[in-house]
Amino acid sequence: MDFTIQMRATRTRRRSNGIFLTLSLLLLLSLFANPTNASIHIYDNQTFREVGNAYLLSGGSEGIAASLPTGSYIRFEKITFWRSKDAADKHSDMKHRTGLIQVIIFEAADRNNIGGSAYGGQRAICCTPDLAKMEGCKQGEVIRRPSAIDINWPIVLNVQFHGNHLYANMDYKEVFIPKTGMYNLFFVACDPKLKGLVMSGKTMWKNPDGYLPGRMAPLMKFYVFMSLAYVVLGIIWFTQYVRFWKDVLQLQHCITAVIALGLFEMILWYVDYVNFNNTGMRPIVVTTLVVTVGAVRKTVSRLLILIVSMGYGVVRPTLGGLTSKVVLLGTTFFLATELLNITEYVGTINDVSGRARLFLVLPDAFLDAFLILWIFTSLSRTLEQLQAKRSSVKLDMYRKFSNALAVTVIASVAWIVYEVYFKATDPFNEKWQSAWIITAFWDILAFALLCVICYLWAPSQSSQRYAYSEEVGEESDDEESQSLTRGKPEGDIGLVKQENSGSTEDLDEDDSEEDKRE
Repeated sequence: MDFTIQMRATRTRRRSNGIFLTLSLLLLLSLFANPTNASIHIYDNQTFREVGNAYLLSGGSEGIAASLPTGSYIRFEKITFWRSKDAADKHSDMKHRTGLIQVIIFEAADRNNIGGSAYGGQRAICCTPDLAKMEGCKQGEVIRRPSAIDINWPIVLNVQFHGNHLYANMDYKEVFIPKTGMYNLFFVACDPKLKGLVMSGKTMWKNPDGYLPGRMAPLMKFYVFMSLAYVVLGIIWFTQYVRFWKDVLQLQHCITAVIALGLFEMILWYVDYVNFNNTGMRPIVVTTLVVTVGAVRKTVSRLLILIVSMGYGVVRPTLGGLTSKVVLLGTTFFLATELLNITEYVGTINDVSGRARLFLVLPDAFLDAFLILWIFTSLSRTLEQLQAKRSSVKLDMYRKFSNALAVTVIASVAWIVYEVYFKATDPFNEKWQSAWIITAFWDILAFALLCVICYLWAPSQSSQRYAYSEEVGEESDDEESQSLTRGKPEGDIGLVKQENSGSTEDLDEDDSEEDKRE
């Protein structure tokens, strides 16, 4: 019998180690992928919108690092502009070039060099008669003033229609980037006859290391280190898990699932970034899979903290009537997180977040706040029950857990304040080189809290000491309990047992009442 148990444990250990070694090998092999140098923005019949006295289409915004040996650039390929037949007819009396379209590329620091205002009025992109007198600009074209650093910037490229043709093609062009910065691309038409202008084609933005925009590039290396950190944690945990598999608690199965999900998520993020870096595209299926695994991991992690705070497996054997409420909250949180992540990441290649994210952040933040309130309320009740039961070992463990949780919440609030300050003081994303830290912090914090939970609930020979038991005072120090009972008459011991069983029934009734109240 013992030999069979040992054989099963050996097979399980080998299987677990094999899984982690395979994942580590795949991760290391993917480091040698050959990157392709560019970032692709595709425009599929996109319509110009009216902004002030101009028709405008945003071509993208990315942080680009200048690189002298290889050269960073923005390349224009197969750019085609389409105008309506009415607009073409209005230019039919002109035999040569008509309908000017201008391509504007500028660094964020030079944003005030585009456009102007007459007599302190509304700022205009296109030159007006008054501005032509004041600024010396050419009427019907974009107002451009040279940069103080480089007189050749901002870059203005001109494209014009021929006669009454319905379309105009832009020549193949590469614009080299002279210095590191956040660059913006706009297509502008000042001619009012070009209303309803449509554009198709693509631009390729070259960074020194591949397709990734500058803000995202550091995250690719970050996910490598996070994956390796999860591998190390997983090996340590699974080693203990296999050694003491006969004493493993239900709660420790949940911790195992969170570690596996965390490792899977970090590897998928890295694969997504490598694919983006190699192809310049973010396939919807791949990115959706990544954000879905991330949403599952976040949901399971928060529910794990909640059920631990409720004392599941330690103070109470089941969640009782709270199970349905926990599942409902978990499902709602997953859907909110999934929608937020899909909006933020799926198909996103720019370095500027969309406005839709603001509306999806609110329900996600509300659910997070509700979870934190429920966690600390449940944790307070669990600590009271452990004090009443005189469970010193469990009480000490839960106090350490509550301290770690408090530090995590304080750090989260402080980081949220910093994040709001960071974004409020950087409306034009000029701090893009350090923006990756905002995203990375939350993964680091979640991993740190998971490490604390793994340390407190690590599988061991004494794991069953933390399990739920009907006896009261079972977690009191063994020597102290023996000294209290040793030398007592059998009748006294029986009275103690009766009192203990009676108090246990009272505590069980209290638990059921708390379940109903929650």
